[in-house]
Amino acid sequence: MKKNKFVQMLQTIAGHGWRSCSSKPAQNLHIGKPGAGFSFELTDEQKEFQATARKFAVEEIIPVAAQYDKTGEYPLPLIKRAWELGLMNSHIPESCGGLGLGSFEACLITEELAYGCTGVQTAIEANSLGQMPVIIAGNEHQQKKYLGRMTEEPMMCAYCVTEPGAGSDVAGIKTKAEKKGDEYVINGQKMWITNGGKANWYFLLARTNPDPKAPASKAFTGFIVEADSPGIQIGRKEMNMGQRCSDTRGIVFEDVRVPKENVLIAEGAGFKIAMGAFDKTRPPVAAGAVGLAKRALDEATRYALERKTFGKPIVEHQAVSFLLAEMAMKVELARMAYQRAAWEVDAGRRNTYYASIAKAFAGDIANQVATDAVQIFGGNGFNTEYPVEKLMRDAKIFQIYEGTAQIQRMIIAREHVGKFKA
Repeated sequence: MKKNKFVQMLQTIAGHGWRSCSSKPAQNLHIGKPGAGFSFELTDEQKEFQATARKFAVEEIIPVAAQYDKTGEYPLPLIKRAWELGLMNSHIPESCGGLGLGSFEACLITEELAYGCTGVQTAIEANSLGQMPVIIAGNEHQQKKYLGRMTEEPMMCAYCVTEPGAGSDVAGIKTKAEKKGDEYVINGQKMWITNGGKANWYFLLARTNPDPKAPASKAFTGFIVEADSPGIQIGRKEMNMGQRCSDTRGIVFEDVRVPKENVLIAEGAGFKIAMGAFDKTRPPVAAGAVGLAKRALDEATRYALERKTFGKPIVEHQAVSFLLAEMAMKVELARMAYQRAAWEVDAGRRNTYYASIAKAFAGDIANQVATDAVQIFGGNGFNTEYPVEKLMRDAKIFQIYEGTAQIQRMIIAREHVGKFKA
């Protein structure tokens, strides 16, 4: 399927100053002008991306979001449309046919998509998580083969790391890969895999060192696995509390053969690759949480202006106006957090500290703001005819996936204290 003129224009834009290869620091216009200092102003090109994503969210996602939430149906028409508009896979290098955008631009897009529906946004963003290990660790052949195909037609991939008994404790993974000749034979079970039933290929983390005392940094290997490989059994779609149109499943790998050419970097490098991907994907997750919070704030504000009690709009009651003020403060600060984390990535710096701050804070405030929106709506907020109860359900997962709120605090504490020990 050929890209439309708009996507071709975006590719032209991407060639003038943004990241052309993800392994190199982006020439981001936020930091590219000597003496310009810190700036909150977006470039014209960034505003164009933001406006396009916002228009798509308001005009095409929001009108159908409630129906997708009720049915749990996968939003394939919306995903195809997002792909046509150039709103998917924005970080794939130009050498593989992508736009090669920076993390900052990807986050701007993600916030707007999440404003429409975080179920749709998560389905799209899961591609970023699945692709990121290949972007940061894949060789030229692997990148062209697996990233390149995703720029040719709408296609999904997935990140297969979590297991029934290994979530936050990634080092507890039981899935094993045994080398036999020029292949690895994989056996194990993965769980809570976003896009699990829709993916064309998986990034999979498996134990290759049978010694249980081997350090995580040497015990695991990252593989690219074709989703149609014999021995893969895809489980039922899970109906979750929120983000219901996102496809979440368990996957069983039984004697699945993977060629050695599909190993990322080398045997034993998988854990570092998997963890390194999170530094790049947590800022967009935080941006998604901000998009949801902003939607909740907007819905609550409009309702407070219309709803009357005691002879006046409830927004004129200090209890409600102060609540809206607190919500606005949280949205603005969370946005600054994810933008700083993304900016650090594009500057070529290690952003672990800022990525975890952004993810933890944005996930928390998304839940707080959505809950406050329901409170402002009162009884109506508890009803499915109004949009805020869905936002409240959708928000919870931001404190769980891609590292729980508690894991983020462990990382932040480690990084913070480490500065004083250095």
